Amino acid sequence: MQIALLLFDRFTALDAVGPYEILSRAPGAETVFVAESAGEVRNDNGSLALIADRSLDDVPAPDLVIVPGGPGQSAQMENEALLGWLRRADATSTWTTSVCTGSLLLASAGLLEGRRATSHWLALETLKEYGAEPTGERVVTDGKYVTAAGVSSGIDMGLTLLGRIAGDAHAQAVQLLTEYDPQPPYDAGSPQKAPAAIVEEWRAKSRFLLQ
Repeated sequence: MQIALLLFDRFTALDAVGPYEILSRAPGAETVFVAESAGEVRNDNGSLALIADRSLDDVPAPDLVIVPGGPGQSAQMENEALLGWLRRADATSTWTTSVCTGSLLLASAGLLEGRRATSHWLALETLKEYGAEPTGERVVTDGKYVTAAGVSSGIDMGLTLLGRIAGDAHAQAVQLLTEYDPQPPYDAGSPQKAPAAIVEEWRAKSRFLLQ
């Protein structure tokens, strides 16, 4: 099983690394980082680089596609090289997935029309512009499309999908060995739980209000 993890300039690191840590442990998996051109790709604040060992043309038919999000997603929404690859890869993939605003790239490629999907809470309404049905759920499965909400939910998406691919016991073992047992010091991880003033502050700053 070949897993292609897409990179683009200014991606969010955990969007990519979270599902990578989980799904790369699927039995027989080959995990490849891909980008429009092979080489170094910087994250959203420029402080971290991942290496895309292969270009999009080098990976025409992966079994599983993972699309992270991040501020750089906006600049890719009309990038036909990237969107065209997503359509071609999706034509033969077993699973097509996203984390955070990566779902907007799937939507822009026309892959989520009429489907339930999720994204970062600040971007949910933008999904409607592409014919998708937004939901605030943390992980959404609609056919072979699996979308995750913001950033950290990519780990949940990875475990959900790993259970489908390798069985519950294997997914549980991976959860145990990665010691994924969240016990955060605050209960502010969603707009429904966070203090209203903080939610409104970040709504006002959101780039999606400017599109």
